[in-house]
Amino acid sequence: MSLTQSLASGQLQLAAEGASQHRTLIVTLFTVFVLLTLGVTVWAGRRTKDATDFYAGGREFSGFQNGLAISGDYMSAASFLGIAGAIALSGYDGFLYSIGFLVAWLVALVLVAEPLRNSGRYTMGDVLAFRMRQRPVRTAAGISTIIVSIFYLLAQMVGAGALVALLLGISGEAGKNLIVVLVGVVMILYVTIGGMKGTTWVQMIKAVLLIGGTLVVTALVFHKFNYNLSTLLDAAAANSGKGSSFLEPGLKYGVDTTSKINFISLGLALVLGTAGLPHILIRFYTVPTAMAARKSVNWAIGIIGGFYLMTIALGFGAAALLSPKTITDSDAAGNTAAPLLAQEIGGGADSTGGAILLAMISAVAFATILAVVAGLTLASSSSFAHDLYANVIRKGKATDKEEVGAARISSVIIGAVAIGLGIFAGGLNVAGLVALAFAVAASANLPTILYSLFWKRFTTQGALWSIYGGLISSVVLVLFSPVVTSKPTSMFPEADIAWFPLENPGLISIPLGFLLGWIGSVIAKEEEAVKKHAELEVRSMTGFGAH
Repeated sequence: MSLTQSLASGQLQLAAEGASQHRTLIVTLFTVFVLLTLGVTVWAGRRTKDATDFYAGGREFSGFQNGLAISGDYMSAASFLGIAGAIALSGYDGFLYSIGFLVAWLVALVLVAEPLRNSGRYTMGDVLAFRMRQRPVRTAAGISTIIVSIFYLLAQMVGAGALVALLLGISGEAGKNLIVVLVGVVMILYVTIGGMKGTTWVQMIKAVLLIGGTLVVTALVFHKFNYNLSTLLDAAAANSGKGSSFLEPGLKYGVDTTSKINFISLGLALVLGTAGLPHILIRFYTVPTAMAARKSVNWAIGIIGGFYLMTIALGFGAAALLSPKTITDSDAAGNTAAPLLAQEIGGGADSTGGAILLAMISAVAFATILAVVAGLTLASSSSFAHDLYANVIRKGKATDKEEVGAARISSVIIGAVAIGLGIFAGGLNVAGLVALAFAVAASANLPTILYSLFWKRFTTQGALWSIYGGLISSVVLVLFSPVVTSKPTSMFPEADIAWFPLENPGLISIPLGFLLGWIGSVIAKEEEAVKKHAELEVRSMTGFGAH
């Protein structure tokens, strides 16, 4: 999340002496990736015949393929660049991000993956509507999905604009805005042409590129230190200027009580929010069986776990080979640590090897952003078309063709909104937007899903209170937090209305979402929802009667 904050501020600067050398390589790699993935998208689009193909890729992907696609969808540029920077500057405390992101998948595996795939068809709204009143819960689920997706999408768009513009040496707001528009257009093409099939293949390609690029840098770092982790860590601690404390807890989050509580709140949102992220949830519908859904999450845990282990080499390697001043001069939050490490380990700014590795890592970062924004756009357009248009507006009377048409139109509209907001927010701190996406997912989506699957007395009113309560509380708390005002890094640093001290609302809004869902259900009992729970329970555990 710190990645998008610093990128939006335009702080990312690469070494001037290497800029002209690697720029041609970067442009070439960017162009090859975009053309390759667009070709795959067109190929997949020709095989998209109906709603099942568009929303769920025809449910023809294997557990491994879906696991690879989930990995590509989940490992955003914040994971790739942000965590490496956090480790390079904060040591052990920075690596806690890797642990949090990985642990989140255990929640998804144990509680969500298999029951959700068995119970729904295309969206989270399908699960809720099975045992509750369709129109109100689908409306709430659709609104929550779109809001989470747009905030997450906006952060990626702004990050893409700043990253690509600065890597290519494009200066001025006009250049950044043009990049935002181009990324948005490519994103819309992915979804409207290829649907879930095209998006899934793009995500798989991106995952392979990300893992491959990270493996190369990791291997070179360990070769530099004779494949000895202790030697690497000792060198990082010595070069950091912080000594042994660099490898111990408390360097960043043990400063005061507020920082400790803020980390707990952020960790809670990240760990629980993953299982409620719309673009992750819809991936469980792309496999043919519940067993494949479980296998896909197992593969995703393995792939993502391997990647986060490699962030040790990226982060501590940057700390060992680059001075803290070199890292912070390039980017205050350290988010250019991985590209700078690639340049250094390849031979330095003046070397061909350094230029090639820097170009490769930069292209991988761009591929990462494109794959994530495609998944987010598909999730939000699917929810609009399936939940709001087909089942609320058309009351279930829309044909498959009309529904897919609505999804394609809505993806264009959502893409246009993201482009417009991305341009408008280009100079703002967008870290709060990512925090808000995770907090809303954990506060509104996850309680509703878990209650619906596992609590027979959960009712329509409970679902509405949980979704809207989690949504409103998380938004309000972020608006009155240091993310928006009162700090130099805030969206509006001159204003001072931050009465909520934490930068992430998860510690308050997540328990509130669960509490409101319980209170709403206790107050307004609903016998039909109770009766339908037994059927939903059988379906969620066995898959019998699903789809």
